[in-house]
Amino acid sequence: MRAALDAAAAAAQAGEVPVGAVVVHQGRIIATSANAPRALHDPTAHAEMLAIRAAAAAIGSDRLSDCDLWVTLEPCAMCAGAIAHARIARLYYGASDSKGGAVDHGPLLFGQSTIHHRPEVFAGIGEGEAAALLRDFFVTRR
Repeated sequence: MRAALDAAAAAAQAGEVPVGAVVVHQGRIIATSANAPRALHDPTAHAEMLAIRAAAAAIGSDRLSDCDLWVTLEPCAMCAGAIAHARIARLYYGASDSKGGAVDHGPLLFGQSTIHHRPEVFAGIGEGEAAALLRDFFVTRR
């Protein structure tokens, strides 16, 4: 989670919402990404999406079934869908997102009977630091 938190802090420095994500395969980080929708002019450039794309390229497969995703914020519906499609084995996330989250809030995507893959989910890891990054970021914009 430390690498994801560092990526989130870098996103904040770049003016992006501070979310970071890393993909771990066989005990080592194979992809690290931060939110970049503004920089890339791409509304899908969430940290999770970028990390999943980079990890798939790194291992040469669209299936990341031996991989874990660590992200600083509860994934939205788009990212949760990508996690399911990539067959991520385990999802670890920091701060909950009662407005935009789709794992433990909102649509509860992995609880739907029609979802084709459900990762193991571990919430609240690094939650305090992840939430502080987000809070501080938005305080400066209001």
